[in-house]
Amino acid sequence: MKKLLLPLLFIAAGTLVLTSCISIPRNLSENSLDNLQHDKHRIVYFNPEVYPDVEEIKFPSYQAFFDGVTEKLRKFEHLKLSRVDTPLVYDSIDVQTIKEICHNNNSDLAVVPKIKYFKVGLGKYVFSNQVVISMKMFNSEGTLLTETSYDTYRKNRRMLGSTTNSIKIGTEGAMNEILREIRLMNRITAIETPPDTPKALITTP
Repeated sequence: MKKLLLPLLFIAAGTLVLTSCISIPRNLSENSLDNLQHDKHRIVYFNPEVYPDVEEIKFPSYQAFFDGVTEKLRKFEHLKLSRVDTPLVYDSIDVQTIKEICHNNNSDLAVVPKIKYFKVGLGKYVFSNQVVISMKMFNSEGTLLTETSYDTYRKNRRMLGSTTNSIKIGTEGAMNEILREIRLMNRITAIETPPDTPKALITTP
């Protein structure tokens, strides 16, 4: 019996080595999420920094942005969203603030966004309906995991349509990269987590 078990042990060991060498693609489609381990994540989303800093456009910008976020996350039940109403300055994010917010909200990820409008006229409020949506995602220790941006004009050549729709489209485009990073994290976790130890074989003499 021992002679039969020895080759099986070598085969199992070889299988484990091959499994650990699988490459992880970054361009995973949303449909491939069903094939990955669904680790639960609670994500903190801050209000986006709005540029230029015009008070009158902030509230509708926040509303359109979070409409896009919630619509995008609706089909991902393992991702839970928490919202922080205070925006952070996108280019000078305080790591300690990220850590404290994650701790207070029991979250393992935090996303800091920014909405950039383009001014196209001489008036104070004359802006293009095109926007750039940028996002940075951090873990609960304040480590930057990924950064991405989506320019609605460069990506879609949108000349018509409302600013609200542009914000939603830009938010969805930027979130695709955020979701790819989360899928990658789940894929790595699934590969690195050792399988349950098999029960010992009981043999009879």
